[in-house]
This record gives sequence, C-alpha cells and structure tokens, in this order.
Amino acid sequence: MARIIGGIGASHSPTIGFARDTNKQNDPAWKPIFDGFAVVRDWVRKTDIDVLFMIYNDHVTSFFFDHYSAFALGIDDSYVAADEGGGPRNVPPARGHLGLSQHIAMAMVADEFDLSFFQGKPVDHGLLSPLSMMGDASDPWPGTVVPLQVGVLQLPIPSAKRMWKLGRTLRKAIESYPEDLKVAIFATGGLSHQVHGERAGFLNEDWDNEFLDLLEKEPEGLTAMRIADYAVKGGMEGAEVIMWLIMRGALSDKVRLVHKQTYAPSVTNIATLVFEDLGTAPDPREVAAYRAHIAHELQGAETLPGTYPFTHARSQANFRINDFLHRLVIPAHRRRFIEEFDALADEYRLTQEERELIRNRRWIEMIRRGVSFFVLEKMAAVIGVSNPEVYAAFRGETLEAFLKTRKVPMRYSVAGGAKADAIDAQ
Repeated sequence: MARIIGGIGASHSPTIGFARDTNKQNDPAWKPIFDGFAVVRDWVRKTDIDVLFMIYNDHVTSFFFDHYSAFALGIDDSYVAADEGGGPRNVPPARGHLGLSQHIAMAMVADEFDLSFFQGKPVDHGLLSPLSMMGDASDPWPGTVVPLQVGVLQLPIPSAKRMWKLGRTLRKAIESYPEDLKVAIFATGGLSHQVHGERAGFLNEDWDNEFLDLLEKEPEGLTAMRIADYAVKGGMEGAEVIMWLIMRGALSDKVRLVHKQTYAPSVTNIATLVFEDLGTAPDPREVAAYRAHIAHELQGAETLPGTYPFTHARSQANFRINDFLHRLVIPAHRRRFIEEFDALADEYRLTQEERELIRNRRWIEMIRRGVSFFVLEKMAAVIGVSNPEVYAAFRGETLEAFLKTRKVPMRYSVAGGAKADAIDAQ
C-alpha cells in the first residue's frame, strides 16, 4: 500500500524560481532561500519519496475567472511550464502519477468532495517554483507528482475547516492505493504577503511564526479562523496558507518537526517546513472496506453490454483526439477541419489511426477507443450528419432500420443556422 511519509510546506513565490533561473545560489541576499530548500530536497532524497502530492494555487494563468473551481485535481501524465507573460521557464515537465491521481479522484468524489479535474494544462510558479528546487544543479527531481489546484483568488473560497477535512479524506485515499509508494504531501503558498492595493508589501513575521507553531502542535485551532482573520493577520494573498491545512490534515495527529525556516527579504515571507509523519499503518480491513466504498457507485456499470463508461483513464489516454474534436466549436478550427484536415491534424499530432477513424466516420470504433460521444456529436454537426445516423452506426444498423425502432422517426442535430436547416431538409 501507499504510505504518507511526511508533509512539506513551502512558499511558491516567483522569487524562488527567479533566483534559481538567474543562478543566485551564492548571492548573500538570496542564499537563505536555497539553504531552506536544500534541507527539504535532502529529506525527500533520504526518505526516498516516490510521489509528491502538490497543493498549490494557479495565478490566473491556466485557470481563469470564466470557470473557476474551488478544487481541481490533475489527472495527467505530464505538466509543462506555463507562459506567465514573459515566456515559460526553462524547466522540464513534471511527471504525473496516473494511477494514484485517478484513485484519489475516485476516493474524493466517493467522500463527497466534488472536485474538478484537469489535464492538458500547463502549470505556473505556484507549483513549479518549489518543485524546481527539488532537483540538483544538473537534473530535475526524478519522482512523480499529483497536483491539486486550489482556487483561492476569487471569493468566496473554501474555509480553513474545509481544507482540513479534505486532508483527512486525502489520507484515506492515499493509504488505500494498492501500489507500494512513499508519498509526501507538499503544501505551497504564503507565508504573509499582500500584492495588491495600498496594503501591498504587508508582512507579519510574528503571525507567520505563530501559524507554523500552531500547524505543528494545535492545527485544528487554525480551522476555526475565518478567511478574514487570515487576511488581517497575514495579508489578503497570505490567506492562501489555509492550503497548508490540507497537508496537515493528511498527516497523523503527531508529527516530528524535521525543519523550519522563514526568510522575508522582500514582499513575501519565504518559508520551508518538513514534518515527518508518526502515524501507524492503517488496519487492512479498514482499507479493504474503503476501497469497496470508493468503487460502490460504478460497480457493475463496466459489465453493461455495449456500454463504455468514460473514466479518467479513458479520458487521459484519448485527450489529444477529444481535444481536437472538441475544438470544432471554434469557427476557424472547423473551417480548417473541412478544408485542410491533414495540416490541422499535423498541428495536433494526431496519429494515422486517429486520422483514419475520423476520416472514415468509424463512429463505434471511436467510442470503443475512448472518444466522448459529445465531441462526436459536434463532428457530426460539422459534416452534416444527424444524431440518429450516429446512433444507427453505433448499433450496426441503417438509419431507416434505427428510425423504425423509435416512436417518431425524426432527425435532429446540435447544429445551428444553415446546418440545422440542411439536416432538417434531408
């Protein structure tokens, strides 16, 4: 089974990544940043951590206010550096752990944490500033990650207590994963800072020290504080330290403090922290019961004839072709789909197999492969095919034979305008 070895806390200020990228390791003004992360890096190596569960917030880079989720779990196998305005950092992609991320997703939903899930999105300094410090001068850290993006930049946001509860479920989820893995929970953000308004530049090192002490010894007391309390004490953006309660909630009640350091050179009090988990292994019977609980809602659905549940595993394996077809909602993309298919397919790196599936309208084979019906529906609208024609193809029937099985032999589509009129006229 997977085991939680400990918890890490670290700031994710862009200061950190900037210092690494501009080689300031020996500059006295910047050296304390490297010294703190060196201790964390050494602990990760010494304890032979396999997976870092990375808790961070995106800074309106990949997650914008047109769709802003409280919790978004990464379910991808790779996370590349985002362009935050001046070009992406020259750091290698973080490798995702597909099995653990998909297992955690199932567990969280089973315990009524209705998360969002993401793939195909780059990650910004919220994740990469601290993660890039886990490698040495020549190589990145060799392990894998599972990222959890927490939406803390647009109010209302989840409470400190909600973060703690999520951490409690996270522990059960990780400990019920069957593969032998050593996992560390890595919380990022903070400490005190404010980066907007006339209060920009606010720091409160006394509160930061108090917060870290309470996090170690009396963490549940921090769950009673309101977001406003965190903003008063640590700055509006400094309230993001509630994310550290996910990490602490995932650990045992008793932890051993391995390392703690703060350094406030400019706008953010930069911290590094390591807790070693002192908990015992869970009861195997409880783990078995929890696995059954996770699987309960979907158990049996996979045995339904002619049914292909669209799981995270199918989604991730077929993200490229689903993304290609989903973009048919964009007028320029669908024009090129019709007029210059091969060039467009080249840009999206479609395989020959994927191209043939689309060209030859092999509807049922695409479903069996893991293409979502709801992007096939869009493709059908673009090429002037009605929904019932697709359903008939799924069943291996002619359209006429399929329509005879309906109470009313009607054709329809999600197409609009002239496309809808053309289908209606068929």
